[in-house]
Amino acid sequence: MYAAAFLPPRRLALALGALLAVLLAAGCGEPGAGGDPVWEPGRGGGGTGAPVRSGEPAPPAEQSISLSATGDIIMGNAPNRLPANGGKGFFDSVEKALAADLVMGNLEEPLTVDTGTGKCGPNSTRCFQFRAPPDYAAHLRDAGFDLLNQANNHGYDYGPKGYENTQKALEKYELEHTGAPDQITVVDVKGVKVAVAGFSSYVWSNSLVDIAAAKRVITKAAGMADLVVVQVHMGGEGADKTRVRPGTEMYLGENRGDPVRFSKAMIDAGADLIVGHGPHVLRGMEFYKGRLIAYSLGNFAGGGNSLKNTGRLGWGGVLKVSLKPDGGWAGGSFVSTYMNSAGKPTMDGDDRGLGLVKQLSRSDFPDTGARFDDSGAISPPQGG
Repeated sequence: MYAAAFLPPRRLALALGALLAVLLAAGCGEPGAGGDPVWEPGRGGGGTGAPVRSGEPAPPAEQSISLSATGDIIMGNAPNRLPANGGKGFFDSVEKALAADLVMGNLEEPLTVDTGTGKCGPNSTRCFQFRAPPDYAAHLRDAGFDLLNQANNHGYDYGPKGYENTQKALEKYELEHTGAPDQITVVDVKGVKVAVAGFSSYVWSNSLVDIAAAKRVITKAAGMADLVVVQVHMGGEGADKTRVRPGTEMYLGENRGDPVRFSKAMIDAGADLIVGHGPHVLRGMEFYKGRLIAYSLGNFAGGGNSLKNTGRLGWGGVLKVSLKPDGGWAGGSFVSTYMNSAGKPTMDGDDRGLGLVKQLSRSDFPDTGARFDDSGAISPPQGG
């Protein structure tokens, strides 16, 4: 019994299951009858919360939970490039598509008032600095988001104070956040503990480039939860960056990681789902050891035309995945979206994003690529 207390949750579940079977066979009654404490993780990272008692039985082993995710989200750029009506209804078109047990997005801007931090030089032509008012966190909550990733190249656009203000704004509206160094955010989803960690190539997040350190984060996360999700901002940027190839990708002299090597190393360390973003375009998806890697979900929202929406730069989508508590695949789908003329995420009846992801998955990963039917349902490749 003492040894079992130090097992990772997945192995502990198996050990307890075997013990329970023996006890029930001996007539020891129903599980949970003694009212033992069930731990609920705290909000905002680290999974440390107060014990609470629950009369709810543990979910059956075969029960799955659904997780949805998007690419880059910018709701506007204060003070002069904000959406109409204070952003009210910004996500209305895509709200139903987002619906899942756990809804995640990549928040690519601080939610803060101007702190005076000057990121861009006076003569810069390739530097972009974004922020939205703190109360825009309410729009994320109203859309159904549960957790936002800050591990990206714009998370620190207004320095440490802007980063901290963003966390406070999200917490005010009961939204989780992840992405800071050593931050592992654990949430309870229908009785299944899900750990989420964010990575990028910047010092304000877990390192995408230092794979050994990244593996340590994921190994720790796997010991804290049943499922582990990686949010990662990786790869070069631009309309021509849809293809995935082995090797390090650079952009403006920055090392943006080796997406293939990083993603597979995280799965080797215990991750169950890789959610990629960063190139501002959609990329293909593949399966590795039964786990899905989405290399980039593209641009989801660029309010106030803060992101280019021409051609492939305007295409995004919602990835929805169902996983069993042991990480096993239980189904998934991809729904196409696009940024309209105001940069709002909008459902795409022409399924341009789905068509591109389907094509890229087959061409870049002929043996391991995800397979999509006409409705966007995802399945592993035959034999995968």
